[in-house]
Amino acid sequence: MTASSSVLKAREALGKRLREIRKDSGLTARELAARAGWHESKCSRIENGRTGPSDEDLRAWTLHCAAEGQTADLIAAARNIDGAYIEWRRMERSGLRRAQESVLPLWERTLHFRAYSSWIIPGPLQTRDYTEWLLRSIRDRRELPDDLEAAVQVRVDKQNVLHKGRHRFAILLEESALRYRVGGAETMAGQLGHLLSVTALPNVSLGVIPLTADRTALWPVEDFWIFDDAQVNVELVSAFLTITQPHEIGMYARTFADLAEMAVYGASARALITAAIDSFG
Repeated sequence: MTASSSVLKAREALGKRLREIRKDSGLTARELAARAGWHESKCSRIENGRTGPSDEDLRAWTLHCAAEGQTADLIAAARNIDGAYIEWRRMERSGLRRAQESVLPLWERTLHFRAYSSWIIPGPLQTRDYTEWLLRSIRDRRELPDDLEAAVQVRVDKQNVLHKGRHRFAILLEESALRYRVGGAETMAGQLGHLLSVTALPNVSLGVIPLTADRTALWPVEDFWIFDDAQVNVELVSAFLTITQPHEIGMYARTFADLAEMAVYGASARALITAAIDSFG
């Protein structure tokens, strides 16, 4: 799906939701437009996804349809549409550095980070060597302009959030993330050794979900980050997904909590990391 078609589908979905709210209230589109002081065609344009509603439009819509309890969720959904789905080729058209820099304001203002990964060590916990191998692979696979050194430096500098301010990190890793090779055995051994040292930081909670965990109720899901209770970011094969609707953020928060119940911590987590180090010789 392209970014433009994704935006169109999202607008159509929002319009359908607004149409259902209007119909549930018993109002016709003409009646709603009259009460809101709009041209009578405005409701039709919004409901068919041809016009994106403003925050004030949505407040008026829910007010006159007696659905003010849905206002916040609808505003978040509308704001999320244009920025929710960004193709990597659009974000990285000038190289990897810009993509790395784009999230810096979010990282600086977030106090509580929650991250889940099934295949890589998350950025704040990476060694420089691991980061370089990872970004080099992305650069080559996506045939991007070569600004590797600058992109690596931005990611390394971003790790300052671990050591300054009141930032707290809760990180969940599948044990598989300790085993998948990024770079050679020496790179992986160094990365996992660094992971052991990070577990000593008072603001970092690291849980590892063992390969032997019972996955009957919940299997591995897509990698994601939760930033406070404000947004969720998900990295897809083709695009970068930003989620801001409160009910969706809540779903990811519950999933994170359920996955956290399956993880081991402290000495048990360190034992799994040490075993992974030994596997690399």
